[in-house]
Amino acid sequence: MQPAHIARNPGMPLDLDLVRGVAANTSAIERRCAALPGRRSIKKQWQAAWLLKAVTLIDLTTLSGDDTERRVHRLCRKAMQPVRPDILDALGMGARGITTGAVCVYHEMVPAAVRALAGTGIPVAAVSTGFPAGLSPLRLRIMEIEESVAAGATEIDIVISRRHVLGQNWQALYDELRAFRAACGDAHMKAILATGELATLRNVARASMVAMMAGADFIKTSTGKEPVNATLPVSLTMIRAIRDYQGLSGHMVGYKPAGGISKAKDVLNYLVLIKEELGDRWLQPDLLRFGASSLLGDIERQLEHHVTGRYSASYRHAIG
Repeated sequence: MQPAHIARNPGMPLDLDLVRGVAANTSAIERRCAALPGRRSIKKQWQAAWLLKAVTLIDLTTLSGDDTERRVHRLCRKAMQPVRPDILDALGMGARGITTGAVCVYHEMVPAAVRALAGTGIPVAAVSTGFPAGLSPLRLRIMEIEESVAAGATEIDIVISRRHVLGQNWQALYDELRAFRAACGDAHMKAILATGELATLRNVARASMVAMMAGADFIKTSTGKEPVNATLPVSLTMIRAIRDYQGLSGHMVGYKPAGGISKAKDVLNYLVLIKEELGDRWLQPDLLRFGASSLLGDIERQLEHHVTGRYSASYRHAIG
């Protein structure tokens, strides 16, 4: 059964008193996350089922300076058939039409991805707003969003100005994000907080709340280019902010951890955390994505091991 459609987050007026009251208990968050891997262990057919779920939540990504249309085309083919047919058949899932959640590329590669995915229903996401640093002039960042939407991207991954968070200038961050949201139009906006550069979990929590107040459809951890990207403590901080925002506004906002999640065992921890903190409804592609490239190859390798009892070489599970 398809999950019920959710209304987009329209945002709300910035409440500075509320934002300044947001806190994060770092030691408690770290204890909770440290205990998670040992407390929840998923094995055998249940692990295979969770890993197949994870496949449908991946934003299959290529963000390299040497990207070509040919590489993007191969990536899109992998997004359409992310797990080898023989493995899916052995799992009894061959007829389920499993695909990844989206394909994520730079603006220049959007037309190639749109052509390759035509008719599949798989969204094209574009990184934007001077990705990854977000330091180009505001008018150019807004124009970049508009051009990606015009080229066919239906999801835009924007990066915030970290200086607004580090300087506690929440009004400037809110105004910037509202401008980005307006430029996105009907395309969903995923706000990248670059959490590895925000110094504290309290800053992460406050930036998450401001992004949602400004109308972000998703909040996302990282560009994948920072020294530290997605972590469980950052994820717990952000998803609790999502829960608080839902209680405040009534709107559900999605979550996207990105960068550093490359192993199947790691993605299981994130799925458990989401299920325990937000519930089953967030385990769907309209509310949860993983920004990844090599993760899919390791998941496919683990699924083959489940089917055959043998580990294959990683090169047999190419991404594109």
